[in-house]
Amino acid sequence: MIQAGKGARFSLSGALFCCVVVLLVLCFVSLLVGAGEVGPVRSLHALLSSGDGEARFVISELRLPRTLLGLVVGVALGGAGVVLQSATRNPLAEPGLLGVSAGASFAVVLAIGLGASAATLNLGVAVLGALAGCLLVLLVSQVRGVGDDPVRLVLAGAAFSGILTAISSLILLNDQRSADEIRFWIIGALAGRPQDALIWSTPGALLGLLILMPLIQPLSALALGEKMATGLGHHPALTRFGALTGVAVLVGTATAAAGPIAFIGLVVPFVARRLVGPDIRRTIGVSLLLGPSIILFADILSRLIVRPYELPIGVITALIGAPVLIAVVRSHRIPTL
Repeated sequence: MIQAGKGARFSLSGALFCCVVVLLVLCFVSLLVGAGEVGPVRSLHALLSSGDGEARFVISELRLPRTLLGLVVGVALGGAGVVLQSATRNPLAEPGLLGVSAGASFAVVLAIGLGASAATLNLGVAVLGALAGCLLVLLVSQVRGVGDDPVRLVLAGAAFSGILTAISSLILLNDQRSADEIRFWIIGALAGRPQDALIWSTPGALLGLLILMPLIQPLSALALGEKMATGLGHHPALTRFGALTGVAVLVGTATAAAGPIAFIGLVVPFVARRLVGPDIRRTIGVSLLLGPSIILFADILSRLIVRPYELPIGVITALIGAPVLIAVVRSHRIPTL
């Protein structure tokens, strides 16, 4: 177990201030740059109310909603990652690695295959899929006796995710309408989302955070061990179930809004712990700022690397997250949170 405060490099207030500054800068850059012809200079003029009509349209109708959606998705995935790792006491626990994102994605594919429309997708479908995926992976890992082994838990999640991905592919291969309907969604991106995605994803993210906030203190006590948490008056089983429910709401919201985006829930807690230590009471605030910062950074890169085209944001987050995963796995000792 990591002792509280160990490894912290910055004070909490200093880390929060730096994260806020970085996030504001990235929001500004996200409004200025893009893969199209409207470059930073024209965008800046438009922001100063002296630009042409095309630049103002691009910023207000395309880049601004995309940036706001990135904030919501980043908050959801960042918060879900740090809570999931704390609830499972596993630094490798990540929605994309533990079957949470795969469960949400499979539920969406199944719903579309049964006739639902991706444009009017029910958020509850993705949330239920996320919760079912996470619970099944944890159940299998406990049955196999590997619940305390972080690497094997991730392998169980990877196997479960692979099975769901294969079934999803079969559904899409046998239903061309579903394949056409979901192609824009399944790659994981902020671009091309319906305008109302921001409207219904914001309450979903807020609901997930409202579920999780009362659990921060019990999760902090749980880091000391189940017996200690029980002695302090908390209920570990209820705490974990509540945490997983909140995580499912957050991941289901993010997946339904922007598609499956991997590794954010792994990278964000990893960086937050390096900044302020492992205590979830300190890392949760930092993670809620780091999540949208990494999402926006990846989205900006996706617009610039292959201009005038764009890369799916999931490709960029994989390039960022894979080295972090390798670094954690290759460490001499994977700590229990």
